[in-house]
Amino acid sequence: MLSGTPSVFVRTSGCNLRCWFCDTPYTSWEPEGDDLSVAEILRQVAAADCRHVVLTGGEPMLWAELIPLGESLRAAGHHITIETAGTLYLPVACDLMSISPKLSNSTPSAERDAHWRRRHEASRHVPAVVRRLIGEYEYQLKFVVDTPADCDEVERYLREFPEVDRQRVLLMPQGIEPRELAERAKWLEPACIERGLSFCPRRQIEWYGHRRGT
Repeated sequence: MLSGTPSVFVRTSGCNLRCWFCDTPYTSWEPEGDDLSVAEILRQVAAADCRHVVLTGGEPMLWAELIPLGESLRAAGHHITIETAGTLYLPVACDLMSISPKLSNSTPSAERDAHWRRRHEASRHVPAVVRRLIGEYEYQLKFVVDTPADCDEVERYLREFPEVDRQRVLLMPQGIEPRELAERAKWLEPACIERGLSFCPRRQIEWYGHRRGT
Protein backbone atom coordinates (compact mmCIF):
# COMPACT_ATOMS: atom_id res chain seq x y z
CA MET A 1 0.00 0.00 0.00
CA LEU A 2 3.03 2.28 0.41
CA SER A 3 4.74 1.11 -2.78
CA GLY A 4 7.08 3.80 -4.06
CA THR A 5 7.34 5.60 -0.71
CA PRO A 6 11.00 6.38 0.11
CA SER A 7 11.83 4.24 3.15
CA VAL A 8 14.80 3.05 5.13
CA PHE A 9 14.85 -0.71 5.71
CA VAL A 10 16.06 -2.43 8.85
CA ARG A 11 16.50 -6.08 7.94
CA THR A 12 16.79 -8.71 10.65
CA SER A 13 18.55 -12.00 9.95
CA GLY A 14 16.96 -15.31 10.87
CA CYS A 15 13.60 -16.87 9.99
CA ASN A 16 11.38 -19.62 11.38
CA LEU A 17 10.31 -20.59 7.84
CA ARG A 18 12.16 -21.65 4.68
CA CYS A 19 10.24 -20.58 1.58
CA TRP A 20 11.86 -22.15 -1.47
CA PHE A 21 11.55 -18.87 -3.36
CA CYS A 22 12.96 -16.66 -0.59
CA ASP A 23 14.67 -13.70 -2.27
CA THR A 24 16.81 -12.94 0.79
CA PRO A 25 18.41 -16.33 1.55
CA TYR A 26 21.09 -14.49 3.53
CA THR A 27 18.40 -13.97 6.19
CA SER A 28 16.87 -17.46 6.10
CA TRP A 29 18.59 -20.44 4.51
CA GLU A 30 22.07 -19.06 5.20
CA PRO A 31 21.60 -16.24 7.74
CA GLU A 32 24.33 -13.65 8.03
CA GLY A 33 24.73 -10.05 9.17
CA ASP A 34 26.13 -7.75 11.83
CA ASP A 35 25.15 -7.87 15.51
CA LEU A 36 23.97 -4.29 16.14
CA SER A 37 22.58 -2.74 19.30
CA VAL A 38 19.24 -0.93 19.22
CA ALA A 39 21.15 2.32 19.75
CA GLU A 40 23.34 1.69 16.69
CA ILE A 41 20.34 0.83 14.54
CA LEU A 42 18.66 4.06 15.62
CA ARG A 43 21.82 6.00 14.76
CA GLN A 44 21.92 4.54 11.27
CA VAL A 45 18.22 5.18 10.71
CA ALA A 46 18.65 8.80 11.80
CA ALA A 47 21.55 9.20 9.36
CA ALA A 48 19.29 8.06 6.52
CA ASP A 49 17.01 11.07 7.18
CA CYS A 50 13.82 9.29 6.10
CA ARG A 51 10.45 9.36 7.86
CA HIS A 52 9.25 5.90 6.77
CA VAL A 53 11.00 2.90 8.31
CA VAL A 54 10.36 -0.72 7.32
CA LEU A 55 11.32 -3.45 9.80
CA THR A 56 11.69 -6.63 7.82
CA GLY A 57 13.66 -9.84 7.63
CA GLY A 58 13.94 -12.76 7.70
CA GLU A 59 11.26 -12.70 10.36
CA PRO A 60 11.57 -9.61 12.59
CA MET A 61 9.00 -10.91 15.09
CA LEU A 62 11.60 -13.45 16.24
CA TRP A 63 13.47 -10.74 18.10
CA ALA A 64 12.29 -9.10 21.36
CA GLU A 65 14.57 -6.13 20.55
CA LEU A 66 11.89 -5.13 18.06
CA ILE A 67 9.86 -3.78 21.00
CA PRO A 68 12.32 -1.10 22.22
CA LEU A 69 13.36 -0.40 18.63
CA GLY A 70 9.78 0.31 17.58
CA GLU A 71 9.10 2.45 20.63
CA SER A 72 12.21 4.53 19.96
CA LEU A 73 11.39 4.94 16.27
CA ARG A 74 7.88 6.09 17.14
CA ALA A 75 9.23 8.57 19.68
CA ALA A 76 11.47 9.97 16.94
CA GLY A 77 8.42 10.55 14.70
CA HIS A 78 8.90 7.71 12.21
CA HIS A 79 6.17 5.85 10.37
CA ILE A 80 6.79 2.15 11.05
CA THR A 81 5.92 -0.75 8.76
CA ILE A 82 6.65 -4.28 9.96
CA GLU A 83 6.88 -7.08 7.39
CA THR A 84 6.02 -10.47 8.90
CA ALA A 85 4.76 -13.89 7.83
CA GLY A 86 2.12 -13.70 10.55
CA THR A 87 3.30 -16.73 12.52
CA LEU A 88 4.65 -14.91 15.60
CA TYR A 89 3.38 -12.08 17.80
CA LEU A 90 5.10 -9.29 19.71
CA PRO A 91 3.44 -6.18 21.23
CA VAL A 92 5.30 -3.78 18.94
CA ALA A 93 4.84 -0.16 17.89
CA CYS A 94 3.64 -0.28 14.28
CA ASP A 95 1.70 1.94 11.87
CA LEU A 96 1.27 -0.67 9.11
CA MET A 97 1.49 -4.39 9.79
CA SER A 98 2.39 -5.94 6.43
CA ILE A 99 1.45 -9.61 6.79
CA SER A 100 2.64 -12.03 4.11
CA PRO A 101 0.88 -15.34 4.79
CA LYS A 102 2.68 -18.27 3.23
CA LEU A 103 0.61 -20.41 0.88
CA SER A 104 1.32 -24.05 0.09
CA ASN A 105 3.36 -22.81 -2.89
CA SER A 106 6.09 -21.68 -0.47
CA THR A 107 6.99 -25.07 1.00
CA PRO A 108 10.47 -26.35 0.03
CA SER A 109 10.85 -29.75 -1.59
CA ALA A 110 11.90 -32.82 0.37
CA GLU A 111 14.86 -33.12 -1.99
CA ARG A 112 16.13 -29.72 -0.92
CA ASP A 113 15.62 -30.20 2.82
CA ALA A 114 13.21 -32.77 4.28
CA HIS A 115 13.53 -31.40 7.82
CA TRP A 116 12.68 -27.83 6.79
CA ARG A 117 9.87 -29.07 4.55
CA ARG A 118 8.15 -30.64 7.57
CA ARG A 119 8.89 -27.69 9.85
CA HIS A 120 7.83 -25.09 7.31
CA GLU A 121 4.54 -26.84 6.51
CA ALA A 122 3.72 -27.21 10.21
CA SER A 123 4.52 -23.56 11.02
CA ARG A 124 3.49 -21.45 8.04
CA HIS A 125 -0.17 -20.95 8.99
CA VAL A 126 -1.06 -19.68 12.49
CA PRO A 127 -4.59 -18.25 12.31
CA ALA A 128 -4.64 -17.01 15.91
CA VAL A 129 -1.59 -14.79 15.30
CA VAL A 130 -2.96 -13.39 12.02
CA ARG A 131 -6.31 -12.66 13.67
CA ARG A 132 -4.60 -10.83 16.53
CA LEU A 133 -2.41 -8.76 14.22
CA ILE A 134 -5.28 -7.62 12.00
CA GLY A 135 -7.33 -6.86 15.08
CA GLU A 136 -4.71 -4.69 16.76
CA TYR A 137 -3.00 -2.89 13.86
CA GLU A 138 -3.60 -1.18 10.56
CA TYR A 139 -2.69 -3.96 8.19
CA GLN A 140 -2.26 -5.30 4.69
CA LEU A 141 -2.19 -8.92 3.56
CA LYS A 142 0.33 -9.60 0.81
CA PHE A 143 0.36 -12.99 -0.91
CA VAL A 144 3.14 -14.27 -3.18
CA VAL A 145 1.48 -15.87 -6.23
CA ASP A 146 3.33 -18.30 -8.48
CA THR A 147 0.58 -19.89 -10.59
CA PRO A 148 -3.08 -19.11 -11.37
CA ALA A 149 -4.15 -21.90 -8.99
CA ASP A 150 -2.63 -19.90 -6.13
CA CYS A 151 -5.38 -17.30 -6.58
CA ASP A 152 -7.95 -19.94 -5.63
CA GLU A 153 -5.93 -20.79 -2.53
CA VAL A 154 -5.92 -17.09 -1.59
CA GLU A 155 -9.72 -17.12 -1.79
CA ARG A 156 -9.89 -20.18 0.45
CA TYR A 157 -7.56 -18.44 2.89
CA LEU A 158 -9.71 -15.30 2.95
CA ARG A 159 -12.85 -17.30 3.66
CA GLU A 160 -11.16 -18.31 6.93
CA PHE A 161 -10.89 -14.60 7.83
CA PRO A 162 -14.18 -12.90 6.91
CA GLU A 163 -13.16 -9.86 8.92
CA VAL A 164 -10.40 -9.00 6.42
CA ASP A 165 -11.00 -5.92 4.26
CA ARG A 166 -10.43 -7.14 0.68
CA GLN A 167 -9.20 -3.68 -0.27
CA ARG A 168 -6.21 -4.44 1.97
CA VAL A 169 -5.33 -7.68 0.17
CA LEU A 170 -2.49 -7.57 -2.36
CA LEU A 171 -1.27 -10.27 -4.74
CA MET A 172 2.38 -10.12 -5.74
CA PRO A 173 3.95 -12.17 -8.56
CA GLN A 174 6.68 -14.56 -7.50
CA GLY A 175 10.05 -13.92 -9.13
CA ILE A 176 13.30 -12.00 -9.02
CA GLU A 177 13.75 -11.29 -12.74
CA PRO A 178 11.84 -8.49 -14.54
CA ARG A 179 10.93 -10.80 -17.42
CA GLU A 180 9.32 -13.49 -15.25
CA LEU A 181 7.50 -10.85 -13.21
CA ALA A 182 6.12 -9.31 -16.40
CA GLU A 183 4.93 -12.71 -17.65
CA ARG A 184 3.07 -13.45 -14.41
CA ALA A 185 1.62 -9.93 -14.34
CA LYS A 186 -0.15 -10.65 -17.65
CA TRP A 187 -2.58 -13.03 -15.93
CA LEU A 188 -2.28 -11.92 -12.31
CA GLU A 189 -3.28 -8.29 -12.76
CA PRO A 190 -6.57 -9.16 -14.54
CA ALA A 191 -7.23 -11.84 -11.90
CA CYS A 192 -6.89 -9.21 -9.17
CA ILE A 193 -9.36 -6.91 -10.93
CA GLU A 194 -11.83 -9.78 -11.35
CA ARG A 195 -11.61 -10.72 -7.68
CA GLY A 196 -11.63 -7.20 -6.24
CA LEU A 197 -8.09 -7.48 -4.92
CA SER A 198 -5.02 -5.30 -5.49
CA PHE A 199 -2.12 -6.15 -7.78
CA CYS A 200 1.25 -5.51 -6.14
CA PRO A 201 4.16 -5.21 -8.60
CA ARG A 202 7.71 -5.68 -7.35
CA ARG A 203 8.87 -2.17 -8.14
CA GLN A 204 12.28 -2.58 -6.53
CA ILE A 205 13.10 -5.35 -9.01
CA GLU A 206 11.83 -3.28 -11.93
CA TRP A 207 13.81 -0.21 -10.87
CA TYR A 208 17.03 -1.65 -9.45
CA GLY A 209 17.19 -5.34 -10.25
CA HIS A 210 17.57 -8.07 -7.65
CA ARG A 211 20.29 -6.66 -5.43
CA ARG A 212 20.83 -5.63 -1.86
CA GLY A 213 20.46 -2.11 -0.58
CA THR A 214 17.49 -1.11 -2.74
